[in-house]
Parts: sequence; C-alpha cells; structure tokens
Amino acid sequence: MWFDASGKRLPAPLFPGSDTLGQLHYIMGTGYDYSWFILTQSIIKKEFALSGSEQNPDLTGKSWRMTIKRATNKGAPAPVEAFKQHGADFIVRDNLADLVAAMNKLAGNDLLQPDAIKAQIEARDREITNPYVKDAQVMNLHNARRYIGDRLIRTAKPHRILDPEHGPLIAVKLNILTRKTLGGFETDLDSRVFGNDHQIISGLYAAGEAAGFGGGGVHGYR
Repeated sequence: MWFDASGKRLPAPLFPGSDTLGQLHYIMGTGYDYSWFILTQSIIKKEFALSGSEQNPDLTGKSWRMTIKRATNKGAPAPVEAFKQHGADFIVRDNLADLVAAMNKLAGNDLLQPDAIKAQIEARDREITNPYVKDAQVMNLHNARRYIGDRLIRTAKPHRILDPEHGPLIAVKLNILTRKTLGGFETDLDSRVFGNDHQIISGLYAAGEAAGFGGGGVHGYR
C-alpha cells in the first residue's frame, strides 16, 4: 500500500505502476517530497523491482533457473534482499506499531498515526476475501493475475498485509528525485544537430536518447 507523508493512502488510481505523473502531482501537493510503501515479505519477493541491469541478474544473465526462483523462493531476489536488510530507507518489523514508530523516527517527525494507518490497512485487508471487492487496487491485482506470467512471477497471491504468515512487515521511504532527462538535441530528419544559431553543425549527429527519441510528448504528457 502507498501512503503519503502524513499517512493517507494514495487515492485510486494512483497505485504503484500506474499514473506516474499523477502520483508525482499528488505527492508534491502534500507539501512533502517523500511517501511510503508498506508491504510484506510475500509482496517484496515478487513485486519489488530495482532499476539497473546489475540488480536483475536473472534477466541479464538470461537464466531461466534464477527467474523461476522468483516464483518459488521465500526470499526476494538477492539484490532486493540486500536493500531490504541494509538500505537506509528500508524498515523491517514484526508488527505494525513498531513499524510505524520506526517510520516516524526515520522521517524525523510524528506525522504517522498508528491507529490511522492500521484502519486503512484493515479496510484493504477486508476486501481480500470479498467476492464483490470494492478496493480498486485489489481489483487490479486480481485482474493482473489472470495472466499466467504475472501470476507466477510479477504479482503476489492476494493476502492480508497484517497476516503474520506473510511477514515480516516492510516499510520503504520513497524520495522523489530526477534521474535523467529524456529530451535531447534538436535535429533534422537525418539526425544532424542544430546549433544555437539554428544552423546545422557540420559533421555532428545525435543518436538514441541524445536525439530526443521520446518526442511527440511520449515522456511528457499523459
């Protein structure tokens, strides 16, 4: 589950993997530049992904054996487990009260109220076994698992977050940052680069991201 800095669950459809620009707009509108994930060991082992080839040895190594382990192992992939155990923004606790206390300590404030967090999680947990589920995120999860690839590798079996069988509980402090831009140089249709005087620079070409390959608003509009 995704919570803002004050402990309010992000509204639908601002779920992980959905409307990124909408999520950024909402989070920055809270007056804080961070938010929180609260999840379980069962969720992190399948659904928590790290960017970068070195963080995904099963995929970069083209190893079917390592990929299959994602569906069968109790633990998460080794790079994810390393972040969980040693990451400065990762918190692992056996109960929600201790988890929320540690979250407030890491943030350096008392914005998160344990009872309010618990009530929101319990409201979501009640929908897990409801055949007429009304929680939009749980509905999305059920829909995703209709595809066998997502069911085996990408999505955890629906369960109550407060179920100790799926613990421990994990919190991750998410900080907003800019990793890179996806603009590039202004070019003509032959990928020749324009200079500041809007004239072609002889012999200079742009390729890939430097050529602004994501033009047409692909990376800038909804």
